[in-house]
Amino acid sequence: MKTLDGICDDWPISYDDLEPYYTRIDKVIGVAGLGGDPAYPPQDFDMPPHPLGKGGLIAAEALNKLGWHWWPGTQAIPTFKHKNLEQCVRWGVCETGCPAGAKASFDLAYWPQAIEAGTKLVTGARVREITVNESGLADAVIWIDREGREHRQQTSAVVMAANGIGTARLLLLSTSNKHPNGLANSSGLVGKNLMLHPNNAVVGLYDEEIESWKGPAGQLIYSLEFAETDVRRGFYGGSKANLMPLPGVLHILEMFKDLPFEQRWGDAVHNLDKYAGRALNWAGNIGDLPEETNRITLDRDLTDSDGIPAPRIDYRISENTQKNLDFTLERLEEMHKAAGAAHIASTKLWREAPGHILGTARMGNDPATSVVDRFGRSHDVSNLFIVDGSIMVTSGAMNPTATITALALRAAEHIAETAKGQRVPS
Repeated sequence: MKTLDGICDDWPISYDDLEPYYTRIDKVIGVAGLGGDPAYPPQDFDMPPHPLGKGGLIAAEALNKLGWHWWPGTQAIPTFKHKNLEQCVRWGVCETGCPAGAKASFDLAYWPQAIEAGTKLVTGARVREITVNESGLADAVIWIDREGREHRQQTSAVVMAANGIGTARLLLLSTSNKHPNGLANSSGLVGKNLMLHPNNAVVGLYDEEIESWKGPAGQLIYSLEFAETDVRRGFYGGSKANLMPLPGVLHILEMFKDLPFEQRWGDAVHNLDKYAGRALNWAGNIGDLPEETNRITLDRDLTDSDGIPAPRIDYRISENTQKNLDFTLERLEEMHKAAGAAHIASTKLWREAPGHILGTARMGNDPATSVVDRFGRSHDVSNLFIVDGSIMVTSGAMNPTATITALALRAAEHIAETAKGQRVPS
C-alpha cells in the first residue's frame, strides 16, 4: 500500500513469494474453486466450484446488470471426497458445524495427517510464558493443564500460532531481564497495529423461492469490484463482497426486528416466515488500516481462571475505515435492489463478531519497525517464530486464512531448511 497508495508500509515479501504455497495449501486442505478470475493473478484448483444455486444466479445476473465484477465462490469445502473430508452435501449449516464432515476445519483437514506423521497434540494446555536462557534464546514454554498443574516444556525452537490477540498477549506476558517489555518486543510494536476487518452486511428477502437453505454457507459468489483503492471515494483500501445463503426462520424474523411486536409474532409470524428459503446475505469484508493506537495490552485487573492477566483490547474504527464501511453498505444495498429484493435489511457493523484479528506482530526487514522477519522469525529471538495473522502488515479486503496458511507453510520449510545452522539452547 505504500508503493501504490503512499500510506502504511509495504510487506517485505511479494505475491510471487507466496504463490507456490497458496497452491500447495489448497491441495492439502481441499479447496474447490474456478480458475481464471480476472481480478486475481493466475490460479487453478483441483476441484470444481460449488453450484451457484438459485440465489447465486439471481445475484450474478444483478451484478451483470450493474456491470460489476463477480466470480463463483472459492471454498475450503470439497466438492468431492478429499482425504478425511467428505463431499459437501449442501446442508447449509456450515457456520454451526458440518454434520457430514465436509468443512475443512483443521481437526479434519490437518491434524489427522500431522498426528499420523508423529506430531503430539496436547489439548487443554494454557501457555503462560515463554522463557529464555542467558543467551537470549527461547528455552522453554510454561503451560498449565486443565487441573491447574504447571508444566515446563523444554524446546529447541518455539512456533507461535495464537493469532492477533493470543500471540501478542503471550509475548507481553513473557518478560525477563533481557526482554523487560515482553518477548520479541525491542521495536515496541508487539500488540500494536491491530486490524479487525470490521465487517457489515445487507440481507435481501425475495418473493421467489431461491432455496437459500442450501449450502455451502461460505460464499456462493463474490465481488472484487471495490477491493482496491480509488481515492475518488474519499478513503484508502476497499472491500470484498461475499454472497451467503441465509437459512432458518429465526434468521428471517431477525430481519424485521424494527417492526412492532404484534407485527412479528403470533399470527403475524406467517406473514414473514414465507421468506424462509428466500434470503440472501451480501457481506462486506472491509479492509482495515494499521494504527498503533489500536492495540492489545495486558489488563491490570482482569485474569483468566489460572490467574494469568487477560488481554485488553483498545480499538476504535478509524475515519478511513468508517468511510469504507459506509460506502460498502450502499453498494451491498444496490446489489439487492438490482436483484429485485422485496425487503432489504442492513447491518452497519457486526459488533458481536469482527471479521479477523490481524497485525499485532508485523513482519518487516527492519527490526526497529517490525517484530518478525520475512519468514516469521523474531528479530530479537532467533529460535522464535510466528505463523499466524498477527504478522500481516496490512489487512487488505480479502479473507486472510489462505494467506495465513501459506505463510505458515513457508515458515515451516524455512525452519527445516535452516535447522542445521539454528542456534538452540544448550
